[in-house]
Amino acid sequence: MAAPMSESWSWFLALAFGVSLLKCLLINTYHSTDFEVHRNWLAVTHSLPISQWYFEETSEWTLDYPPLFAWFEYGLSHIAKYFDKEMLVVQHLNYASPATVLFQRFTVILADVVFIYAVKECCKCVKGSRRSKDLLGKPSFVLAGLLLWNFGLLIVDHIHFQYNGFLFGVLLLSVARHFQGGHLEGALLFALLLNLKHIFLYISPAYGIYLLRSYCFTKDNPDESLNWRSFSLLRLATLGVIVCSVFALSFGPFILLGQLPQVLSRLFPFKRGLCHAYWAPNFWALYNMADKVLSILGVKLKLFDVDRLPKASMTGGLVQEFQHSVLPSVSPSATLVCTVISILPAVFSAWFRPSGVRGFLRCVIICALGSFMFGWHVHEKAVLMAILPLSLMAVERKEDARIFLILATTGHFSLFPLFFTAPELPIKVLLMLLFSLYSFTSLKMLFRHEGSLLSVPEAVYLTGLIPLEVFCEFVYPWTTWQQTLPFIPLLVTSVYCALGVSYSFIMLNVLLLRTENTGKNKSQ
Repeated sequence: MAAPMSESWSWFLALAFGVSLLKCLLINTYHSTDFEVHRNWLAVTHSLPISQWYFEETSEWTLDYPPLFAWFEYGLSHIAKYFDKEMLVVQHLNYASPATVLFQRFTVILADVVFIYAVKECCKCVKGSRRSKDLLGKPSFVLAGLLLWNFGLLIVDHIHFQYNGFLFGVLLLSVARHFQGGHLEGALLFALLLNLKHIFLYISPAYGIYLLRSYCFTKDNPDESLNWRSFSLLRLATLGVIVCSVFALSFGPFILLGQLPQVLSRLFPFKRGLCHAYWAPNFWALYNMADKVLSILGVKLKLFDVDRLPKASMTGGLVQEFQHSVLPSVSPSATLVCTVISILPAVFSAWFRPSGVRGFLRCVIICALGSFMFGWHVHEKAVLMAILPLSLMAVERKEDARIFLILATTGHFSLFPLFFTAPELPIKVLLMLLFSLYSFTSLKMLFRHEGSLLSVPEAVYLTGLIPLEVFCEFVYPWTTWQQTLPFIPLLVTSVYCALGVSYSFIMLNVLLLRTENTGKNKSQ
């Protein structure tokens, strides 16, 4: 048995080794301010007592991740001192010696071991394994390629610089454990994930509903309605102990120091603006664009006095609060309400019409994308929180593959403005083309007997990304508008991609309703 298993997974080792080599080749590429962010956190956690971690503000890049990630940085700092001790001095702002760059880049690559292992576990969970001599006919191989070689994850972590691979590895491993029936381990991993990066709170409703409905309640009635008598208090208590223990270990020291309010103020800085400096391609990008168009039309038609309109700086690169000119300004509480409303169909479906672990995964994806669409101060990189889990669904069902292609293509393209230096232009374009070619080819091969994946309008829309890139990179910089309206390429990219992301979100909910109706018909 061992020989066939090792032989059948040899391709996985080749994929993992190949992408690791590529990551090493990207070590000397441009890195963003996030590189200095994490260097500063290394210095803060290494040089200062724990009581000062969430108060230190020598650098503008203060510690704003949950305590467990701070401990992760603390552990790395004790290895960093053997590379270059100067990187661990808090006052050494923007320090980036060759040894520092090498150390921080390699920590991201090594942390990705968690992601590689998680991908392997997810590949074991794929159903509908097709007997094919061609690797592109095997769902597990296609999934491994979509995850390990994910374009967005590669450029965000190994050029821009972050530890998303490590974090998404924990998420995917948690999902895999639920597929394998290890619900307690899955819950433990997700609790750890929340204490590593709190953005994953957005998908906690999916976890909470699934574990309560499908784990704490042990069986349903014959008509698939909830059997209240099957509730297991022991299971609920076990989950509570696991989750509370993780949070106690993470936040406990700061609670004892009386610093919980300070930690929470760092984790949830609502004084930041509705949108990031570069608009994430979501509903608010379309809302902001509509506000600008209405204000321009209003001034042209002499409906508004230009001197009385608020001076919004939504595309000026500033991270601050602002007022819309015509449409009502949006508060954090309004975005929270919109986010909750956007995920309600998925949450209700998970409770009233549970469809097992795949229904849970679909709920995770919709919660992730709903928070991206309507959340407060959303980063464009957060779209990966929906793209990566959707990869698992894309290799099993044609309708999900269709949505994946649209969401991944537009979501990945929206990351282009993050990489604005000339040397990175051919890298990002080539990697995007290669990943897109693989995605379309492999998924088309998987569903070759089920017709075309995209409709004509969808294909035309995605093809439109090519002239958009040519315009933004090669045409617009030579126009006179570049000096007076430098933000136009960012605005156009964000709004165009927002259309594709919004369409994907709508289609995910339509597919959810179709699946639910199909389930009802089968039960009748």
